[in-house]
Amino acid sequence: MKLSTRSRYGLRLLYRLALHYEQGPVQLSEISEKEDISEKYLGQIIIQLRSSGLVGSVRGAQGGYYLARQPSQLTVKDALSVLEGSLCPVDCVETKQCDRAANCSTRRIWSMLNDRISETLAGITLADMVEWHEKEAGVSSYTI
Repeated sequence: MKLSTRSRYGLRLLYRLALHYEQGPVQLSEISEKEDISEKYLGQIIIQLRSSGLVGSVRGAQGGYYLARQPSQLTVKDALSVLEGSLCPVDCVETKQCDRAANCSTRRIWSMLNDRISETLAGITLADMVEWHEKEAGVSSYTI
């Protein structure tokens, strides 16, 4: 399975919004600069994320975009499902319509792969991504 740039960039966009969660909206120009992604391309991606309800927006000079849910409540699977559509490696497992299903020697492999991909992506939240990055970067966050 190969993910599109739309999914890869979209996840990076959501990660940046997770970093600023509850700090106010973030402008696409800031994300574009930090992630080195075309602002025009991010503009196309954000439309999809907004229409799905994962992201909200505020108009005006101080406006921008924000996560519509807490980072701990938004999984990588949620994001990729919106950006990529189906994540199933083969159509016959997803649609369950296959003339060879009863005699297919590989269907079980594709089904197991689909289950593992789904479980893995559903088990990773944007909060996890932020935490991992902070650990890798040696950043400590303290709450008083």
